[in-house]
Amino acid sequence: MLGASLNKVFDYFKSCWQSSWNYSLWGLLIFPVSPLLGAVTIGFVSLITFLKQYRKISRRPLNWGFALLSVLLIVTAGFAQDKTTAFVGLFNLLPFFLVFAAHSTLIQTFAQLRQMAWILVIASMPVVIIGLGQLFLGWSLKFEILWIVFAWTIRPGGNPPGRIASLFMHANTFAAYLAIVFILGLGLWLEQWRLGIGYQGLGIGKNSVPSSQSPVPFLFLTVAVIANFITLIFTDSRNGWAIAIFACLAYALYQGWRILVGGVAAIVSSVLLAAFAPSPIAQFFRQYVPAFFWARLNDDMYPDRPVALMRKTQWEFAWSLAQEHPWTGWGLRSFSGLYKAQMQIPLGHPHNLFLMLSAETGFPSSFLFCGLLAWILITGVQLLRKSKYINTQDRLIFFSYLLAFVAWVLFNTVDVTVFELRLNALSWLILAAICGVVHRYNQQDRLASHPN
Repeated sequence: MLGASLNKVFDYFKSCWQSSWNYSLWGLLIFPVSPLLGAVTIGFVSLITFLKQYRKISRRPLNWGFALLSVLLIVTAGFAQDKTTAFVGLFNLLPFFLVFAAHSTLIQTFAQLRQMAWILVIASMPVVIIGLGQLFLGWSLKFEILWIVFAWTIRPGGNPPGRIASLFMHANTFAAYLAIVFILGLGLWLEQWRLGIGYQGLGIGKNSVPSSQSPVPFLFLTVAVIANFITLIFTDSRNGWAIAIFACLAYALYQGWRILVGGVAAIVSSVLLAAFAPSPIAQFFRQYVPAFFWARLNDDMYPDRPVALMRKTQWEFAWSLAQEHPWTGWGLRSFSGLYKAQMQIPLGHPHNLFLMLSAETGFPSSFLFCGLLAWILITGVQLLRKSKYINTQDRLIFFSYLLAFVAWVLFNTVDVTVFELRLNALSWLILAAICGVVHRYNQQDRLASHPN
């Protein structure tokens, strides 16, 4: 009887693992509106996959690196001045290493990358609509079902006031989310366009022919990409603006659209000159560039901002902390208390993930973390450039994920996203998607090189 029971348990886990990818997609779909349900779903999938694929996961060198990093982070927490807070801070990192390890085994194909990108774009639309209503229609709501299963707080006018935050805790984190979704959505849109679904299905162009596929997905992506871009503008996040422009230029270069590159470069140059050029030149460009952009860039929009709230001050303080305790840092989540004691202003983090990790966990942990991220990026770029198994269509979606990864890194040089559950999980899933595909196609390359 015990053997039969164990077999039932094993069969249950096997069936769960086989449908794990579908559960992950459902988790991503509901994540923006219900972080708890999304996190539980993705966490459950990660656990099942880890138990089922433990041997495969344990053989990958990259996972050894994250295992070593986990040990170092636990050690640094043991040396922290406030050990309780430091150990609590581990939950912003260690569980996501498990999510990464499990999903890098679960995700292996370009079809999965497309499915994930589509789900993210579709899931973004409710929060985009809520955000636009929040800013332009004054929507406000405090709504809970089953305690925190569905807990929505919509502040009229945004958070901070005048900046769209939607269901996110701050406009900056919402901007980071929108930037990633915008990049993946634009990649899907370009893929549809290159296939001819866009212009052929709509009957555009002299030589266009009727497409066998419906233009509805293309039209939806067009609306979604434009809506995400407009919402990103009204988050008033300079980091988000810069990343969106960077992504557009990267896609234009990838596609070989030199005229578009020149046009975007001219627009960006005009905005920068309006913001930072000497007065006579700046005044000329300010006749054509809205103050909404140039005044936000050069901080004229917020002229009385305290020095302690400027990123340069925060970065210098974080660097000084790292130099004082270079090996083990001050402990995770320690920056806020130390900064408040020094500057008399509450601040959650130093607006730079890598400086924060250096100050709170020491240089060895921080360098290892950066090294692992660099490894992921380098292997991804190598696959994009060298593999003979990737067709043009698949290259574009993989390029989109690499671009989203770079955008996440860039955003975290001027902000910190690990404290937002949805954004943190999304970033690790993107890394897992890149690594899963790289590992599979590297295996194919090895088999092709050594068939016997």
